Amino acid sequence: MNSTSYVADNWYWMVAAGASGALLLWQQIQAGVASGGLSPSAAVQLINREKAQVIDVCEAAEFAAAHVAGAKNVPLGEIGSAKGLPNNKKIPLVVVCATGARASKAAAKLRELGHENVQVLGGGLKAWREANLPIDKA
Repeated sequence: MNSTSYVADNWYWMVAAGASGALLLWQQIQAGVASGGLSPSAAVQLINREKAQVIDVCEAAEFAAAHVAGAKNVPLGEIGSAKGLPNNKKIPLVVVCATGARASKAAAKLRELGHENVQVLGGGLKAWREANLPIDKA
């Protein structure tokens, strides 16, 4: 059996394997993991070991429906006012939203405001829920 006939006889399996790999990669990118966000377990370690504050940048209604336990709600549009943010800019911050998109924007603004250690929860609240971590409702 030569390699040419093997490829020709099994091309559909190779296409299926390639498509499967591409779908897995796409899911990881959508979840924010590939963008460098913190995994839920890394966020928990940062919260427990370094007393990081969780900042949820969702709107008030979204926050009331569900949020990371112990998080403070500072909607993205209010980040510049610094209301609800820690005064000590050395305190680590874990920024979260529903999926991670708004959290990335908020993290950039927080860094501009002088906060030194700002991390984004990759995949947002969706990833937190999938990891079966505690959720509060207001």
